[in-house]
Amino acid sequence: MSKIGRKPINIPEGINIELKDNQVEVKGPNATLRVPVLADIDMKIEEGQIIFTSKKDDRQTKSNWGTMRSLVQNAVDGAGQDYSKILIVEGVGFKANMDGKNLVMNLGFSHPIKFSSPEGVIIEVEGNSIKVSGADKAQVGEAAANIRNFKKPEPYKGKGIRYKDEVVRRKSGKKATTG
Repeated sequence: MSKIGRKPINIPEGINIELKDNQVEVKGPNATLRVPVLADIDMKIEEGQIIFTSKKDDRQTKSNWGTMRSLVQNAVDGAGQDYSKILIVEGVGFKANMDGKNLVMNLGFSHPIKFSSPEGVIIEVEGNSIKVSGADKAQVGEAAANIRNFKKPEPYKGKGIRYKDEVVRRKSGKKATTG
């Protein structure tokens, strides 16, 4: 039995949930999100809560049960309030700025790197930090990961793009030995 799938989701004020065309539509003050219903999962809305049950007892259905509950919970949270990730740009001469909807980064390459923000994702730059925010948790995480992949932090000086709460394990460089 799925531990995550068994938990009901409480529906906050201002969030409307409808089941149409094998999709769950979550409407809120922030956004309208759609989540496809996975195979062999039933969804009921009772007394301000969403309850998920599985039709079968096989391994894949149990996995889908927990996954479905997590996806709908993320949609409910995102419809009410934006998700955000903060990236830090570290390094001499490394900088980022916005050019319209495009993020332009100088990361030590011979050319500036341009990253256009996906639909539904807002990118803001303040100093050496990049804030990626939006209603869809998966889109925000993917956009932040794509930005980080341009220049991952290296272990010697820590130069590159890292998440705000990420710890970069530092290595010591070559050491002079006394003879």
